[in-house]
Amino acid sequence: MATSNDIKNGTVLRIDGNLWSVIEFQHVKPGKGGAFVRTKMKNVLSGKVVDKTFNAGIKVETANVDRRDFQYLYMDGEDFVFMDNDTYDQINVSAATVGDAKDYMLEGMSVMLASNDGTPLYIELPASVVLEITYTEPGLQGDRSTGGTKPATLETGAEIQVPLFLEQGVKVKVDTRTGDYLGRVSD
Repeated sequence: MATSNDIKNGTVLRIDGNLWSVIEFQHVKPGKGGAFVRTKMKNVLSGKVVDKTFNAGIKVETANVDRRDFQYLYMDGEDFVFMDNDTYDQINVSAATVGDAKDYMLEGMSVMLASNDGTPLYIELPASVVLEITYTEPGLQGDRSTGGTKPATLETGAEIQVPLFLEQGVKVKVDTRTGDYLGRVSD
């Protein structure tokens, strides 16, 4: 147990049986009345963001979140199989927990897996990944400066917008947080 004065960014709290990660916090000491802590928190499982205020000094229950490096191995039915890089133990993680990260994961890729009491909570990918374009309309010579884009399908099955001049088989760098095209990668 901690107090509301111990709340910092990244702290995970257990409130009403749910896990909430603190995104922002602010200690407020008004001229009148008692101090309080204003927070913006994100539900670890659903992603819902809420504002919550705690009076200064009240007890809050913190949750222990274990973040470790894992390697993505393969899909097993609806589940994704990951291997702990330290112990070589394999665990199955549901598609709901993996979420949109599946659009940027290749077999053998290293990811950060956060868990609480052995229950996987979410996957953190590197900020960007290099993926190959498996399908896009043919590139047009001379369309380099117009700023236009076209859809392209990546080797993971995800679809992103790329410049008109890119062709099938080209490797591109993709931002895993937004799905934006960041640039072409030469071999």
